Amino acid sequence: MRNWRRATAAAVLLAASLLTSAPAGPALAAAAAPVAAAVHTSADVHLFYYPWYGSPAVAGSYRHWPQGGHTPPADIGADYYPKLGPYDSGDLSGAVDQHMRWIQQSGAGVIVYSWWGQGSYEDQLAAGVLSAAARFGVKVAWHLEPYTGRTAASTVADIQYINSRYGGSPAFYRDEAHGRRGAFYVFESLRVTDWSALDQVSSSSIVLAQTTDTTKVAHFGGMYTYDGIAGATAPGWKGASDYCKANGLIWAPSVAPGYIDDRAVPGNTTPTLGRAGGATYDTEWQNALTQGEPSWVSVTSFNEWHEGSVIEPATSTPPSGFGYQTFDGAYGRTGAAAETAYLDRTRYWVDRFAGTTTPPPGTDLAAGRPISATSHTQGYVPANANDGNPGTYWESANNAFPQSLTVDLGAATGVSRIVLALPPSSAWGARTQTIAVLGSQNGTSYTTVAAAAGRRFDPATGNTATITFPGTSQRYIRLTFTGNTGWPAGQAAELRVYAT
Repeated sequence: MRNWRRATAAAVLLAASLLTSAPAGPALAAAAAPVAAAVHTSADVHLFYYPWYGSPAVAGSYRHWPQGGHTPPADIGADYYPKLGPYDSGDLSGAVDQHMRWIQQSGAGVIVYSWWGQGSYEDQLAAGVLSAAARFGVKVAWHLEPYTGRTAASTVADIQYINSRYGGSPAFYRDEAHGRRGAFYVFESLRVTDWSALDQVSSSSIVLAQTTDTTKVAHFGGMYTYDGIAGATAPGWKGASDYCKANGLIWAPSVAPGYIDDRAVPGNTTPTLGRAGGATYDTEWQNALTQGEPSWVSVTSFNEWHEGSVIEPATSTPPSGFGYQTFDGAYGRTGAAAETAYLDRTRYWVDRFAGTTTPPPGTDLAAGRPISATSHTQGYVPANANDGNPGTYWESANNAFPQSLTVDLGAATGVSRIVLALPPSSAWGARTQTIAVLGSQNGTSYTTVAAAAGRRFDPATGNTATITFPGTSQRYIRLTFTGNTGWPAGQAAELRVYAT
């Protein structure tokens, strides 16, 4: 979801002396060879990327960071504070190169460049960003924004201009599976009713409408959603996906880690979407992969700081006194380790989307995933068992065995090891819980993965118990508790599931 304030961005006067015009198309092919070692990325995962920021050192003044009446550098129009501080999108060897390193880390292979018309600030920076992307093996697609006076005809002219001016860059994205055509996302496409002019560019370009209304996509090559709030419930996604599949179109649902724009829009407190320690992002990715069959997955966003939807690292130590949030607690991480949590979780989902059956070693597949139980007592809810905090725990109803604890991994994955933990405090005396492990592909039919057996927990050895079993592909993992020598209930502070 984006606000009306976006439409004013293209109206800002350009300081031409501070910007370098892009060379004509073929000249871009001379971009430097990649400077980073090869990193596996997916060309089917696209990050919305915003090149509209400015700073005094490069652009001559702060740009976009003051949104909402704020005064950089300490006070900016965002609810999170960038790890890089209020950077400049024209700082190619600094901020932009670092962005490309982080994008590599995320596993996404494509950025979708926010573009506000021919000659706009963002257009003036495009050549430099393409060159930086080329050095790191990142590809660039295009987000056509609703500048004043945009029509179907002007959009066709814009696509022809972009193809001509930037199409020679090695970073220019072309979809190998669909005729090596470039990709153009049209934000707020519903503002125009007749898009028949797009037929002029359909042979060279895939143009996506921002909607799930299948009656509004005539002449388009596909659909996307952008709205990071809607991704939490995925309204209309299955129908849109089925329509795209039946008609040979691209379906590119958009996922986001959260949304908050309180500081960018003073006085605004809704809508917001909390990150829930990463659970929101996981839910949206799960929706994208289960509510239909996506061609691409688009991520809202890499760096839309005004709307708090970023996966770009936010500092764990923002300037005090301004009410900034941090990523602390995301996927069980704290402090500096949490700053890159959403980059790393994107990598996890990129691998899942690509069909990787063995996520990176050491990945806890259960962290932050939907979890449920047959019962709980008082405030000892199931979510305590995979929140990354060993001091919180789930406890079932007392004197009521059997009890079960079930986690949804989001997709069928090869697993072979589970680690259970109780709080490490010495106040928790040694005990043996009788636990069986079951697995399911559909959440309905379960088979035994590891037979019921006594699992020993001893604070002298960390109060953990490891259960190993032959590798098996499961989406749902269920623990069934039938006994506990220390307390008449099932108990778990952490349920960690690891890949084969």
